[in-house]
Amino acid sequence: MADPRATEASTKHEVPNRSDFIPGNDTWTQWRNIFAILTGKMSDEGKEQFRSARDARNEVADCTRCENQRDYLLQFSPVIRFMSDSIRQLGGDLSSHNIYCRRCTSRKAGGFDPDYGILLCANEMKDQGHLEDTLAHEMVHAYDHLRFKVDWSNNLRHAACAEIRASSLSGECRWAREFFRRGQWKLTQQHQECVRRRAILSVRARPGCKDEAHAEKVVNEVWDSCFRDTRPFDEIYR
Repeated sequence: MADPRATEASTKHEVPNRSDFIPGNDTWTQWRNIFAILTGKMSDEGKEQFRSARDARNEVADCTRCENQRDYLLQFSPVIRFMSDSIRQLGGDLSSHNIYCRRCTSRKAGGFDPDYGILLCANEMKDQGHLEDTLAHEMVHAYDHLRFKVDWSNNLRHAACAEIRASSLSGECRWAREFFRRGQWKLTQQHQECVRRRAILSVRARPGCKDEAHAEKVVNEVWDSCFRDTRPFDEIYR
């Protein structure tokens, strides 16, 4: 008869307790964590713990940089200034007092809330160009909310249309960003595919959506009219 203690020992050996993220703010600990990531020895859970610790450690610097870039774009970016003027003409007001830079715990770049304004996730901003695209995306949402009375909570078709327009008009789906940042190397229909992909992902994340097939169906239903609608621009600007 087999020794049960041997079986238990074998099981423990086959499934080691892996704790590959090492807490600590000193340089040596940081390099050990980075080396584990680069060599593929850190689990997905460990990578997320590393990112969370890094974001918390850099929160003040990230938010300060985000606020400086936000203020610069509000003053000098053609697309941001145009969207600000278009929103103002509809009775809205978006400026530094209601465009917030914060550390986000969910892996998103930003968000729009009709009651509070725009959130920019400072710890997710790669550079000023990324922040400009994100801010433009959320400003298109703000414009749509004022112009078309979007029902964000209960109408998936409204949400799908808003996401199609925001992804198409903000610049986040332009060819260079898809090619160099996201590894999408197709030479034709790249913009349309990016817009469709991002709209489906956004609709899929909403509570009223059943599954990916449902999200794709809703996006397809509104695609033609919403993709063609470039207001307040005369055409796709970026």
